[in-house]
Amino acid sequence: KLSLHISPCPNDTFVFDAIINRRIDHNFDLDVEYKDIEELNLGVLSGVADISKISYSVYPKIAHQYRLLDSGSALGRGNGQLLVRRKGECGKIHTVATPGLNTTANALLMRYFPGVEVVPMLFSTIAEAVERGVTDAGVLIHEGRFVYERRNLELVADLGKLWEEETALPLPLGAIVIKRDVDDAVREQFEQLLADSVRYAFANSDVSRPFVKEHAQELEDDVIDKHIALFVNQYTISLGKEGSEAVRRLIGEC
Repeated sequence: KLSLHISPCPNDTFVFDAIINRRIDHNFDLDVEYKDIEELNLGVLSGVADISKISYSVYPKIAHQYRLLDSGSALGRGNGQLLVRRKGECGKIHTVATPGLNTTANALLMRYFPGVEVVPMLFSTIAEAVERGVTDAGVLIHEGRFVYERRNLELVADLGKLWEEETALPLPLGAIVIKRDVDDAVREQFEQLLADSVRYAFANSDVSRPFVKEHAQELEDDVIDKHIALFVNQYTISLGKEGSEAVRRLIGEC
């Protein structure tokens, strides 16, 4: 029996639907839990889960205990985190809400906006907090990046775009890791199963929708579709040469 911890966000539930709901055959007995991304990061720092979603930026801290899987990543172009503030605000940004100190969002904020004061909070509460003036600005991830314009918010910077302009590489956001004490044959089997689950999801996209909606923060089909299209792609099946180079570039500097 292996513990599997993932986020409830549409990209993760879309990717793992075929495994968790046994739409494809496998012999894994998985104890599945759904957690916020920073909870997932803190979990692997404590060695809680056998298999877990993580922010790529936390991997250097856990590499001694976990191995990255070639499949399951959220990595691509045009998918970066968005720094937003209230519409019409001007002046220097001092405080920024982020989805956690161990997230890739936080790492990129520090890279491109050094010196700001970071205020960690649950990702789904950031847009409202910025709108209410709790912080000067906030970094949006997941579904929040698609709906912020419905609020009294405006874009300050696309952190992913800044990364792409600097490196000419896709942005690594999240990965799936497995404990190093899991047998190599088991790891390879799960890695292949995960790639097959992504392929199944692409080929049967409507099948997973009830499962995805069960866990999503934003339930509109168009938001869910945009979310999945942005974060699930060929790199999710396999990082490949370019994806691996992007990962090396990011985690080598974290």
